[in-house]
Amino acid sequence: MHNKKIKYSLSERVVKFIIYLIVILICAVIILPCLNVLALSFNDGADAAKGGIYFWPRQWTLQNYQEVFKDGSIVKAYKITIARTVIGTLLSLIVTSFAAFALHEKNLPGRSILTILITFTMLFSGGQIPTYIQYNNLHILNTFFVYILPGTVSVTYLIMMRSFFESLPDSLIESAQLDGCSFFRIYLNIVMPLSKPVIAVVGLYTAVNHWNDWFAGAFYMSSSDLWPVQTVLQQMLSRAMASQQEVTTVAQAIAHNAHTVTSDSLKMAAVVITTVPILCVYPFVQKYFAQGALLGAVKE
Repeated sequence: MHNKKIKYSLSERVVKFIIYLIVILICAVIILPCLNVLALSFNDGADAAKGGIYFWPRQWTLQNYQEVFKDGSIVKAYKITIARTVIGTLLSLIVTSFAAFALHEKNLPGRSILTILITFTMLFSGGQIPTYIQYNNLHILNTFFVYILPGTVSVTYLIMMRSFFESLPDSLIESAQLDGCSFFRIYLNIVMPLSKPVIAVVGLYTAVNHWNDWFAGAFYMSSSDLWPVQTVLQQMLSRAMASQQEVTTVAQAIAHNAHTVTSDSLKMAAVVITTVPILCVYPFVQKYFAQGALLGAVKE
């Protein structure tokens, strides 16, 4: 049989053209700024300050990246960030999924009260000072645990997972219970294999939150030995911008302009360094991403 092409009317062709045009424009809005940042990060800083750099470097250089990695602190910070992201994401997935599965059980005593109390924390918090005092009382300040323990459970992801579990057929769990499966075995052997979409979504969101967080290192760490990469780069950029603002005389301006690395070029290199590694994770979870986000987002 020969495949027959579908014939579209003029109005349908116009609508398709408009849809494709909108999608292309959205992609351009997303991709072009990224190409501009990449071009500026590989361009000479003093030359980039003259303007005219859009999507391709005019004077290629690696000095922006060499400046970022110069003192070696960024390598140590990367180890802290990778350890924090991996351990924090795994622990968060385990605790959040187990709590969500327990909350989805209709026979759980006090289920409604627990749900109300958990949801209440989404609307109100104690504030920054009480949080700092609490961390101090728990003796997790200036330790690696300050990156892991406070973010172990997110109420948003907990509700998302619980909603996803409620969308699973009750007959699967009931048949497993009739066969004598325990609560933990149902969770491990039945629910988890069917929950890959929502696990992928929550895992990616949690990993991105851990990777991008600079606040905890800046405010809960008095020593730079345990700073994550985002905090190190934030401090590095602050120093670079401060040194640029300290230029007050002609002699200082000439000496400053002699440097090929500027605060702006350093900033672009830092953006690339911090963004590219976490972007590499997305292709592995992309096939689950849309399905998990839609299935677990709204149902109550």
